[in-house]
Amino acid sequence: MSEMEAGLPAIPLAAAPGAAKNEAAAPQSIETRKSWLIAVGVTLILMFSYGAPLANTVALKSIAAEFGNHRTIPSLAASFIWLGSGIGSIFFGRLIGRIGFRVVAMIGAASIGIGLIVSSMGGATQFLIGHILFVGLLGSGAINVHMLVFISRWFDKRRGAALALVTSGQYISGTIWPSFITAEIDAAGWRQAMMWTGIVTCVGIVPLAWFALQKTPSIASVGAGVRSLASRATLRGVSHRRTFVLLCVAGFCCCTPMAMPAAHLVALCGDFGISPKTGALMLSTMLASAFISRQFWGWMSDRIGGIRTILCGSTFQVVAMVAFALTQSEYGLFITASAFGLGFAGIIPAYVLAIREIFPESEANWRTPIWFFSNLCGMAFGSWVAGYIYDHYLSYGPAFYLGIFFNIGNIALIGWLVSRQTMGRAHQVA
Repeated sequence: MSEMEAGLPAIPLAAAPGAAKNEAAAPQSIETRKSWLIAVGVTLILMFSYGAPLANTVALKSIAAEFGNHRTIPSLAASFIWLGSGIGSIFFGRLIGRIGFRVVAMIGAASIGIGLIVSSMGGATQFLIGHILFVGLLGSGAINVHMLVFISRWFDKRRGAALALVTSGQYISGTIWPSFITAEIDAAGWRQAMMWTGIVTCVGIVPLAWFALQKTPSIASVGAGVRSLASRATLRGVSHRRTFVLLCVAGFCCCTPMAMPAAHLVALCGDFGISPKTGALMLSTMLASAFISRQFWGWMSDRIGGIRTILCGSTFQVVAMVAFALTQSEYGLFITASAFGLGFAGIIPAYVLAIREIFPESEANWRTPIWFFSNLCGMAFGSWVAGYIYDHYLSYGPAFYLGIFFNIGNIALIGWLVSRQTMGRAHQVA
């Protein structure tokens, strides 16, 4: 076993005193080329896991037509995927300490596959059970949140950029999956499309988890003097407990409007006479825009910090929500969808980065899943309430205005936290 593997400083035994001093003054980073290879593998895992629920999103109108023409049923399923994922992430957060990230992710992959197959084979009750229990609680709950905690342990200098890359797996899936799902629906119906989506998801994640989810490095393995090079945020006069509560409330408020176009864009296009194929392309465009811009947000968050990045992204998002409420043309919706992707792309990884900046690293395992639970509650509420409001008013307009209200609440909370923030920076000694 090498000295570094044993947790000892990598200083040659015969080193001169001056050399030893320089080595002690310049501790190694935990980031290596392997860190980025691991990040690519985790990105692909999230590409599959976030692609699975899109079968419900793309086929929403077809599913509703078969279940009494009520959009509340597929909307409720989408909502409980988010909610179940949040609850499951807290449970699996404790389990990871015993069996590791790799085994938990494999359990999640199998559960997603089972859930979509079960949903494709029965009535409304079976459909909801498949999504709520298997796709949400046992599937996404085992994978999505914990991949961010996992990858944050491989980076200390460019953690924001790494989180941006990994969370882009969601938008890669949104760019690729809708067109394939639409083609399968056209060829064999939504049930067949959902079943094959589940099978491909399971087969794709399992080998990726086996190779990518390796034992994470520790600060001790590269010397006790290593400090994070990311910005550290201090909030004047605000306790950790109050800060965390405010971040959870803000996460709920920002994710309520975020879920509305994401879950209902294809159906919204159909209401304006736009074909499902074009609607799926519009969804892919929105998520492609998010993927491209997320890399910019990651670069920015490493420079201005997580809290300020949240504020910028939320401002872009609320402008796009106003445009969604006022736009009905195909051309205008394409532009609006692209702008919405630009806005919300940086928000989630910026929240994760803010948690890592503000709170001790030892608390990440429980604070991150609990924050994600509040975030996913917002996603669940936004997805469900948009369908509920549509069923009553036969229009998404009132839902979008409600989303704008929540978005403004998020901006107010984050703006207040920014006003209390002082930034420090850990310096790297050359």
